[in-house]
Amino acid sequence: MSNKVWIRNDQKKIKIPSGIRILVRRTCNATLVNEGITEPCEISVTFVDNDAIKKINTEFRNIESETDVLSFPLGENGQYDKNPETGALMLGDIIISLEKAMEQSQQFGHSFQREVSYLTCHSMLHLLGYDHVNGGIEAMKMREHEEAVMSVLGLSRNATSEIREEG
Repeated sequence: MSNKVWIRNDQKKIKIPSGIRILVRRTCNATLVNEGITEPCEISVTFVDNDAIKKINTEFRNIESETDVLSFPLGENGQYDKNPETGALMLGDIIISLEKAMEQSQQFGHSFQREVSYLTCHSMLHLLGYDHVNGGIEAMKMREHEEAVMSVLGLSRNATSEIREEG
């Protein structure tokens, strides 16, 4: 399976540590494997700051506040358009505020890498149709799947790792 994860950095507030792009790709792939998706997929991931994600959140969700991650699925009920050139399923767009991810990693006492990976996994599950808004069993199921992926990546809740800046 050959997935394509497009990653774009549209922010300048957080210096991106080495390995973050690779980790985002690994997280996307691990989530797809965990969910039993065998067809090739395409995902777009954009890094932004708090101001940018607040604007997007206000525009698309009518919620005038910053958030950590937004998901824009292209599919519905497990049906996705295919890229006519590659045949890959086009899952959608993930937008992560690296500024918020840094704040939350410090707040929760784990590495920035774990936070970015968790937000990527969380958003991937949204692209695949999961929803936690109403809580209950759906939220629990989503959390179980997130933790399974984080465990596979060696980033379970207590894992920490050093942050190095990319040149």
